[in-house]
Amino acid sequence: MNKKSILYLAVGFLAGILVWTLIFGTRSASKTIKVNKGDWQKLNLVLNSIEQNYVDTIDYEKITTAAITGVLNELDPHSVYLEPQVLKESEDDLAGNFDGIGIQFNVPSDTAVVIEVIPGGPAEKIGMLAGDRILKVGDKVIAGVKFPQDSMVRRMKGPAGTKVTVTVGRGKEVIPFEITRGKIPTHSVDAAFMVNDSVAYLRLSKFARTTVTEVTEATDRLLNEGMRKLIFDLRENTGGFLDQALLLANMFLDRGDLIVYMEGIHREKNVYRADGRGKLKEIPLTVLIDGGSASSSEIFAGAIQDNDRGVIVGRRSFGKGLVQEPIFFSDGSGVRLTVARFHTPSGRCIQKPYSDDYGYEVYERYNSGEMLAADSIKVDTSLTYKTVSGRTVYGGGGIIPDVFVPVDTSKVSPFFVSCNRKAVAMRFASAYFDSHKAELQSIASYDRLLSYLDSADLERKFLAFAKEKENLVPDAGWASDRPYMMAQIRALVGRYSKLGDNAFYHLYLKVDRVFEKAMEQV
Repeated sequence: MNKKSILYLAVGFLAGILVWTLIFGTRSASKTIKVNKGDWQKLNLVLNSIEQNYVDTIDYEKITTAAITGVLNELDPHSVYLEPQVLKESEDDLAGNFDGIGIQFNVPSDTAVVIEVIPGGPAEKIGMLAGDRILKVGDKVIAGVKFPQDSMVRRMKGPAGTKVTVTVGRGKEVIPFEITRGKIPTHSVDAAFMVNDSVAYLRLSKFARTTVTEVTEATDRLLNEGMRKLIFDLRENTGGFLDQALLLANMFLDRGDLIVYMEGIHREKNVYRADGRGKLKEIPLTVLIDGGSASSSEIFAGAIQDNDRGVIVGRRSFGKGLVQEPIFFSDGSGVRLTVARFHTPSGRCIQKPYSDDYGYEVYERYNSGEMLAADSIKVDTSLTYKTVSGRTVYGGGGIIPDVFVPVDTSKVSPFFVSCNRKAVAMRFASAYFDSHKAELQSIASYDRLLSYLDSADLERKFLAFAKEKENLVPDAGWASDRPYMMAQIRALVGRYSKLGDNAFYHLYLKVDRVFEKAMEQV
């Protein structure tokens, strides 16, 4: 080895010693900071140290979001941080109104089709019609390109007073509408109508700020139309405002009946009872639930079940027994923090256990056989409670219905599955409306709608459409699937009449097994 090599080796060795000394010398010179377990001191120290000493430029927003999200992830599945846009959309959905143009649309294939123009809204005032195909929003082409539906919504929403140009196709015409956005009312009552001379049906999609007002208006009308019994549909209702659930339950319960109570480590026990002033205390009640019924839906269903006020029909509810409180930040973001557990009148908490697959637990219900047989529902026998009349109910995992209805697994023919996968029924209904717009939009009564649908030759036209568009033809399973699919098609076409969603549900319920079982209970 020559002298030059030795020199290089020595320099390299000394440089290594220097780095080692700098690093570990610094450590040895530092003091160990004492922290108390269970407080925020350590986290604050780390964040301060990063701010004061980190080698590179810091993206404070990114780090703050990550830190908040990480902390909340260690709590429970419902304590969450929401970015400004997500929070705004969530708040708008429950507020009872939002800023926009005032339309409802479906995307049957790759083009949005207007199914309803909200009366009095900006779109109606400027001349948009049901059946219009949305081609562009501003300069952005959204037709024929599989544009995400949520992105369409965001482009059409915007602050009241601002303008947006929406270009639609109407027949062979292309019409640009410059629309000034405004306040658009949203509804939580999807449908409310008389099933027969005495039984009414009401479907509630969420517990929004306007829910009790909407339900009151709907039931007042139904009472005038002869309602003596009510089927209250809470399937797929994921909840919303707590006060609306309390006020809604109050409409059906006697004075002093317990609705719910809540408590947490840092929250005193709050007990809520009915005041006895509800208008519907004497109306026999049947409540429909499923795995999508959560939170406020479960508070309502639990109050009805535990007070033996009505019959719960369907399948086990989601199992969310936690109460969230919002925290809003000046940048538009916010946190929903779990602050308490709620307990139904019998004393049960219906919160299901936390797990790694918490949000997908519904698939486990399929795998365990629970969706097919009531005997397969997993119950914690250590969490047994009694209703007012002494019936046994269970905590620890949702509301178990009084009358169980299994999932219908009979419709599995290749033709039926392919039609559903490719949304053929929805696309057919849209195409049918496009060529029969005037007829459908003139129909304002259910009897007239039935007469029209009976004479419309829909089955032949649908099968021809399925053959032409997707080369799909009925197979051996069509005989058993036909009643269900044709009810679906009639409901989708009927929705384009002036009756809207009332028509859809009225027609669709004819093949709804849960509703059928509910009718046996009233």
